[in-house]
This record gives sequence, C-alpha cells and structure tokens, in this order.
Amino acid sequence: AGMRFFLQYVGCFFAFFSAGFLIISTWTDCWMVNADDSLEVSTKCRGLWWECVTNVFDGIQTCDEYDSIYAEHPVKLVLTRAMMITADILSGFGFLFLVLGLDCVKFLPDEPLIKLRICLVSGVLLLIAGLPGITGSVWYAVDVYVERSSLLFHNIFLGIQYKFGWSCWLGMAGSLGCFLSGSLLTCCMYPFRETSSGRLHPAYSLRKGYSSAATVVTNMHLPSSQTATAKMYAVDTRV
Repeated sequence: AGMRFFLQYVGCFFAFFSAGFLIISTWTDCWMVNADDSLEVSTKCRGLWWECVTNVFDGIQTCDEYDSIYAEHPVKLVLTRAMMITADILSGFGFLFLVLGLDCVKFLPDEPLIKLRICLVSGVLLLIAGLPGITGSVWYAVDVYVERSSLLFHNIFLGIQYKFGWSCWLGMAGSLGCFLSGSLLTCCMYPFRETSSGRLHPAYSLRKGYSSAATVVTNMHLPSSQTATAKMYAVDTRV
C-alpha cells in the first residue's frame, strides 16, 4: 500500500507541474527570441499569439498581437497552436482525474478498485497529452533551427535572426513530464490492480465479513414463524 501511495503522489507532482508548464508555454511570448543580443538594444520574442519587444535599458515592453485566428498564418504556427491547446486540455483533465483517484481524497472511499481505475485513466490521458505537446514544441524548435541554419549557410542576413526561447523549452519539459507521470500511473501501478479490491483495505473487508457473519448467525437463531406463545409473550411485554 505504501508503494502505491508513493507512486500516486509522485505522479500527481509531475502531472501538476507538467500541465502548468504546457499551459504557460502555450500562452507566453518567447517561443522565438533574437539570437544577436550583442548587436541589439532590445530583446524580441515571438510567441504563438503575439510578438513582444523589450528594451534592455529601461525594461519597457511593447507587444503586438497577430491577426485574427481566421487570417492566413504559417502552417508551423497553426499546427503548433492546435497541438499545444490539445496537450493543455488533455493534461488538465488528466490531473483532475488523478486528484479524484488519490486515496487521501474522500471520493468513493469504499471503492478502492474504482479509484485505481481512475488513476489508470489519468495516466492514459497524460500519456496522450505528452504526444501533441512534444510534437508541437520539438517541431517548432527544429523549424526555427533549420531556418536559421539555412540563412547562415547562404550568408543571408535579414537584420534579426531567431533561436527558440524558454517557452519552447517549457513545452518540451511539460511534455516529458506528462510521459513520466503517465508511465508511473499506468505501468508501475498496474500490478496493484488485484490487491486494491481487498488487501489494501483490510478493515473494510473485515467489517463486511463480520456484518455478513452476524446476519447469518441471527437468521439461524430466529424461527421462520412466531408461535402463538411467542406472540402472546410479545403482547404481554409491550403491555
């Protein structure tokens, strides 16, 4: 039982931070950052939804939002948005399911097997969430690197050259955390599926056994129908 609790809490820890990292990376503005910091007086960052410029001297930041989502955008941007939002939703639901499946949470306390299945469903959701998250973040980073390398190879300088920033790193870290948490909740907790219904909750099983035995004993001592003498005795007692 102690090992099962430990796996639950470790999985919950990674699921919480993984979902947070994915959400933060999706809605921050530093997926791409300018690589020529020594030649610039400002830091330029591009995200999935807007682009920001920060002055390195006074720290003033100016952000410009992209056009409407219905406007034409690069395929890299559109697909990365879709995959990261999908990862956010799946990881969020996975974390919520995991919270309900924790033994310390008073939800279905007399159904340990159902709670274990809830943890397994949470692990599957986290594993699925890691797939679009890692695909979107790695693809975005590789595309930025290839674009920069091709410009350098052809000696083309457009004034600003980008490299992937901390938002992209957060997306990768959150996706790997989802894979780790999902693996703990599915593969490592799978051997406990047989013991969760009884041996991990001996008090509940014994309580049910005692109540069943008491019912059998009571039924054995009680006659199927009361005799006339018993009925008269019962009436006299009530009087």
